[in-house]
Amino acid sequence: MSGLNSAVLEDVLAANDRYVASFGDKGELPMPPGRQFAILTCMDARLDPAKFAGLAEGDAHVIRNAGGRASDDAIRSLVISYKLLGTREWFVIHHTNCGMETFTGRTIAGLLASSLKTATIDETGWHDSGDGPGSKAGEFIAWLTIDHLAQSVTDDVTRIRSHPLVPANIPIYGYIYDVKTGRLLEVPEATAIGRAA
Repeated sequence: MSGLNSAVLEDVLAANDRYVASFGDKGELPMPPGRQFAILTCMDARLDPAKFAGLAEGDAHVIRNAGGRASDDAIRSLVISYKLLGTREWFVIHHTNCGMETFTGRTIAGLLASSLKTATIDETGWHDSGDGPGSKAGEFIAWLTIDHLAQSVTDDVTRIRSHPLVPANIPIYGYIYDVKTGRLLEVPEATAIGRAA
C-alpha cells in the first residue's frame, strides 16, 4: 500500500471515529427517506447534495454516477426508491464544468486500450501517461458522455419518464448545478417532459 493510500485510510477512519462520537439517535432513522424524494446527480466531488438541497441523514435518496446519467443502474435505483421506499418526486441534476464533457466514448476507449494508468489532460486534450498493457474492453461500455449540458438533462429526464417501470404520477425535475455559484438552474424543457400525468 502506498503512503498516500494509507494516509487517506487513516484520515477516513479518524473522521468516522469523530462521526460515531456524535452519532446520537441516527440509528433509529427509518429506512424510507423522510422527505420522500430522490436525486440523481454526478459523482463530482464539488457537488454536495446535502448542502445544495438542504438534506440531513434520512431525508432523501441520492444516486450518483459519472455525469449523473440515467443509466440502467440509476433507473434501477430510482424504481426501488419509489416502489419499495416511497419516494414521490425525482430530480435529475447535472452540473457545469463536468468532466463528462471533456471526452467521447472513443477517447476513453482508446486511452484504456493503450494502458490502465491514469491519463492526463492539457489544452490539446487527453493523453495516456503509462505503458501498457491496456484493454480493448472499453469499446463495449456505453460511457454516456455529454455533448450539450442542457440536452443531457433533457435526454435523461426523457429516458426516465418513458421507462416502462416508472409511474406517470412521479414528477421528474431537470436542473443544472452551477459549480461557480452553487445555484440550481432549471432546464425548463426537461421539467416539462418530466411533469407528472
